[in-house]
Amino acid sequence: MNPPAARIESLTILIAEDNAADRLLLSTIVSRQGHRVLTAGNGLEAVALFETERPQLVLMDVMMPVMDGFEAARRIKQQAGEELVPIIFLTSLSETEALVQSLEAGGDDFLSKPYNRVILEAKINAMGRLHLLQRTVLEQRDLIVRHNEHLLNEQRVAKAVFDKVAHSGCLSAANIRYLQSPFALFNGDLLLAAFKPSGGMHVLLGDFTGHGLPAAIGAMPLAEVFYGMTAKGFSMAEILREMNAKLKRILPVGVFCCATMLNLSFQRRVLEVWNGGLPDGHLLRVGTGERVPLVSRHLPLGVLEPGSFNESYEVHPLQPNDRVFLLSDGVLETRDTRGQLFGEERLLQVLDGGHAPQNLFDEIQRALAAFRGEAQDDVSMIELCMVEEGMLSRPPLAFSDSGQSSPLDWSASFEFRAEALKRFNPLPFLLQLLMEVRDLRTQGGALYTVLAELYSNALEHGVLGLDSTLKADAKGFSHYYRERGERLQALTEGFVRFDLELLPEAGGGRLRIGVQDSGAGFDVASALARQQDCGGLSGRGLRLIRQLTDQCHWLIDGRGAVVEFRWST
Repeated sequence: MNPPAARIESLTILIAEDNAADRLLLSTIVSRQGHRVLTAGNGLEAVALFETERPQLVLMDVMMPVMDGFEAARRIKQQAGEELVPIIFLTSLSETEALVQSLEAGGDDFLSKPYNRVILEAKINAMGRLHLLQRTVLEQRDLIVRHNEHLLNEQRVAKAVFDKVAHSGCLSAANIRYLQSPFALFNGDLLLAAFKPSGGMHVLLGDFTGHGLPAAIGAMPLAEVFYGMTAKGFSMAEILREMNAKLKRILPVGVFCCATMLNLSFQRRVLEVWNGGLPDGHLLRVGTGERVPLVSRHLPLGVLEPGSFNESYEVHPLQPNDRVFLLSDGVLETRDTRGQLFGEERLLQVLDGGHAPQNLFDEIQRALAAFRGEAQDDVSMIELCMVEEGMLSRPPLAFSDSGQSSPLDWSASFEFRAEALKRFNPLPFLLQLLMEVRDLRTQGGALYTVLAELYSNALEHGVLGLDSTLKADAKGFSHYYRERGERLQALTEGFVRFDLELLPEAGGGRLRIGVQDSGAGFDVASALARQQDCGGLSGRGLRLIRQLTDQCHWLIDGRGAVVEFRWST
């Protein structure tokens, strides 16, 4: 005795048979299995019933009037689409011939006449299991699709916020060209640029470990620190310290950010560079054709504890049209179809290939495109050109308050002594105080620049006793800033004092700023005379102060200066 067939869920089964006796027999066998039965007397009726009732299984006679079983099967399969609807052909043809024709017409199995009840039940059960399996697979697929769509929608929202935060700076400035090609929806490479209130700009290229959202998750706090502190006038060293401390605090072990940060001063024609873990950047001096590598000398951001972090940077003089190139490791690690790396050698061949400076960025892109197979990593690259400050369009300074409650009549004095000078930058503090005055906000850029120059002169030439003539050439320029760092760390006495006085007047007002230092002073007349030489690497500060203020004069002993800003209402 044959064992009973394994039960499956009840199915709707279409029986297409032109012989009434065979149709009744099949209906009886199928209904006794617990299935719902639909019957058709020809192929055309079968197609019409399938369209309205959508049965899960079809028993199809081959030889029928109006439309034979093979044509009916083809039409039913077409209507079913991706849904699996097994068709078992009922045939009196020879076994070999029946099998071939059944399969060619889209059938899944066949049953020879006369019908065997046990075999028919077994085939129905087998096809039912196939139908159930396919339905389960489709349901799981649809569930995965819905889940992926949900994740993608969340990522799109996050990316929109990320792009607003990460790219809210001045990447569109006329002296910047950049390329970002993300390996995933999110770019693990981070590119930030912002104008400084005192003139010039800060630029950061970062590369977080990994790809996609996990790699980009640290970009939000990093961008927040970068833009917020730059807008308040903090120095590059202070911003680096804060970014490192924040990443070290929030990122898990093993996640960090390789980065290169630049401080570009158009007025002083100075480039400050900090590189922590990124490939060498390159400074191209247009006048001499010299290429200066900007080498990584530090660990990435987020690796060291704040107390061990080294924010020291290199300083390079700049001339108009000099260019700076920064790149992520995705550029050097680009592979061709054979798996070979693009590498530093090919990059240097382009940089040293005698191309016109203004075409180098395009030449690098062309070299990458000609070499590249499939992208394997985030690829980011940026070019900055040294230009005159007035050539760039700067947005107005933004403030969170209306300025209606600004103080109108006050004075204040601040004296910063040795320990404060070594560890504290007073400029953001002073600038924030002055920007509380609504009428000064329209002159914010000039005010920031003048304060920065006055403080720099007082600290470097007054307190530290540095001679600006050391900056006669590139070598002397580097020596000057090394000496500055050493003297500042060894400082034990000295001060810089700021005297601020706001004086309301009829129809406006004026701000008087006095700066004094503890230095030996300098020969004011000879220093001003040197300002006529505009092509050197030093001596631009005094000229700049005179240009940006409404009135200025230096103390007779050369140990201080007084400047004024005026406004009308």
